[in-house]
Amino acid sequence: MAVGARKKNRWLRAALLAGAAVCALMPASSVTVYAQMSDLATTQPNIPDDAKLLLASNELIYNNDNDTVLARGAVQINYAGYKLVAREVEYDQKTGRLKARGNIELIEPTGNRIYGDEMDLSDNFANGFINALRIETTDLTKLAATSGERVNGEEMVLNHAVYTACTPCATNPTHRGLWEVKAERVVQNGRTKTIRLERARFEMFGKPIAYIPVLEVPDHTVKRKTGFLFPQFRYTQKLGFGLTTPYYIAIAPDMDATLSPTILTNQGFLMEAEFRKRFHNGAVTLRAAGIRQMNSDVFTPNTSDWQEDGFRGMVASTGSFQINPRWAFGWNVMSQTDNNFARTYEIRGFESDTFANQGYLSGLSRRNSFDLRAFYFDVQDADPLDQAERKQAIAQTLDHEYIVPQPVLGGELSVTTNITNIDRDLADTFTTVNGVNRFPGLEGGMTRLTSELEWKRQFVVPGGLVLTPLLAARGDIHRLDMRPPGAGYAGTYETGDSATRTMLTAGLEARYPILATTDYSTHLFEPIAQIYARPDEDLAGRLPNEDAQSFVFDATNLFERDKFSGFDRTEGGTRANLGLRYTGTFDNGVRLRSIVGQSFQLGGVNSFASPDLVNAGANSGLETDASDYVGMAGVDLPSGISFSTSARLDKDDFSVRRSDTSLRFDGIRFETEITYTRIAAQPLYGLTDTASEVQGAAAFKFHDYWSVFGSVTYDIGNHIISRNGLGVSYDDRDTVFSLVYEQTRDKSSTAANDWSIGARLMFRTIGDIQVGDTTLAGF
Repeated sequence: MAVGARKKNRWLRAALLAGAAVCALMPASSVTVYAQMSDLATTQPNIPDDAKLLLASNELIYNNDNDTVLARGAVQINYAGYKLVAREVEYDQKTGRLKARGNIELIEPTGNRIYGDEMDLSDNFANGFINALRIETTDLTKLAATSGERVNGEEMVLNHAVYTACTPCATNPTHRGLWEVKAERVVQNGRTKTIRLERARFEMFGKPIAYIPVLEVPDHTVKRKTGFLFPQFRYTQKLGFGLTTPYYIAIAPDMDATLSPTILTNQGFLMEAEFRKRFHNGAVTLRAAGIRQMNSDVFTPNTSDWQEDGFRGMVASTGSFQINPRWAFGWNVMSQTDNNFARTYEIRGFESDTFANQGYLSGLSRRNSFDLRAFYFDVQDADPLDQAERKQAIAQTLDHEYIVPQPVLGGELSVTTNITNIDRDLADTFTTVNGVNRFPGLEGGMTRLTSELEWKRQFVVPGGLVLTPLLAARGDIHRLDMRPPGAGYAGTYETGDSATRTMLTAGLEARYPILATTDYSTHLFEPIAQIYARPDEDLAGRLPNEDAQSFVFDATNLFERDKFSGFDRTEGGTRANLGLRYTGTFDNGVRLRSIVGQSFQLGGVNSFASPDLVNAGANSGLETDASDYVGMAGVDLPSGISFSTSARLDKDDFSVRRSDTSLRFDGIRFETEITYTRIAAQPLYGLTDTASEVQGAAAFKFHDYWSVFGSVTYDIGNHIISRNGLGVSYDDRDTVFSLVYEQTRDKSSTAANDWSIGARLMFRTIGDIQVGDTTLAGF
């Protein structure tokens, strides 16, 4: 064994660098393989000048007559993170050739492993040869060739090369991947920075399915290259079969674009374009798409899709910038020629039923949060008059929360501020349910400024009782420029140009955690009692309600001080919340959890019994002095079974007013989940009949890497299967194949496609072919 300085062991340096130079003999063997192996194709490893070399061998022979140095028998060289193992290494100082023989293995600092039987290189690495070359990378890809050589100081040639990606091989050496790429010759040219594949073929199950006589692609040093990308396929009911051939354009190091022309058998030529620009602190994208629609008759009559003969299109932009570690701003906007183009033609990223155009500025620190946003909701439906979109509000919101860093009177003081501005072109048409009118949105504009100051402090008294007193003060200022609801509104609406309201709250929470332990389990019981004293809600039902329309009373908000979902409504009167929280854990892995409780209006006017424009609190279970009972429970078993349920029970007869129950099993080969949802009629809130449905989803792994899966949703009230789907997939992480069929039955839907078939075939490091959507509801 010998240790020496780098400059004194020129032949040893040559031996190790020769091993690293093996990397230069390994270009990629397919269009995208080179990108996965870019870290291998280096001709000069990055080695510090003061690096030390460690050599170990059974024999070290200096032949002065022949000017050769030979290390023989279990040769090991460790140098600057590189490790080279061979049966023998010989360096000829006369010819400047270095030869390594027998079970050669080189491990790079990156973890990549290179194997060979014989290696012969010049000491400047301009030319060389390696026999029986094999490479295994850290991303579990493999490359093998009968031989490799470097010629003319600029070309590397692999003969009879085979490339594959085999993730399962890492744990199962007997596994054989489904596919591989073979080429008679692979030539990398260092001057032109290209890789040429000659007589290449792509094989699956050992059979060739694609043959490429000659293909030239950029090498790993070229990060981006103008050219065609992998084709994409799609099929939908009304559009027909589609073939997309994306073309990538590398404009500059910080700019690129993609053109994606698509031929649709039913509708003609669809063109999509995307431009991307990167900055040091963010990025901007511009999108555009258009088609001259050929066959509108396939769409439902009297819809915007049916009426739109001729050009249809859209433009869109996204931006995201990180100003500094705390502040960011961005936008996501779209404009289209009609109200349904992007959804009908499934433009990626813009195909949702409602697209939210927005711009934002946000900041976050340890005790501050700031969020400023503007919204415009683009409703994509087939209504030619686009009335649903005109009824949507154009909104701007500002949210700010500040927590004072130093304790105030020993407690935490926080300030919450919200500013909301709303403008609407058309009134959201009111609905009449059992003679009661609801007004979801009024025509015109409104601005509201809300600010709230809250102080709370926690005390633990002897015996373990936890007390948390709370004080809060809130004020609201309204600008009102909305058209009154008119005579159809049973309540009184504020007709002035402005309005103010205040709310003062004093509260106390008491918790008494009780810990019980046995030899095999731990149980935590926590009775909780809260009381909040405050005046009646000012102007209840007399102001617009835009952000507090959705309301569900359940165990998750039982202990909230203000149970309304937004700022437009606020709880008034004195209220008490009582409940019990329980958590149990067992040594055998069983876990239990539950919450149960009730809320009581002790004094003042009950805000949930005070109707507003949408009757937000009606039939909620909180509109009476004693609320309905709410609770939730769950159990997790080590066998993979989990059960959870939540319910709201009528306070008088314990009938179920709302329930959600889920049973799930997760096994090695089989997993399933069944969910039952029931919502009793809430006529004053707009739900005239009891709604209930059952959703089921299951997946079965019937063979290694093969699975079949499906889902179904059954509407119990209407006696119809509203959604169902079935799929099959293969996934060994190197090859992914899936085929999915899904159907939706919704008579109120105006979607252009009622059913869809999706398929996907992905080869890791090679490409991804996708037709339609391969996701299934419930998974």
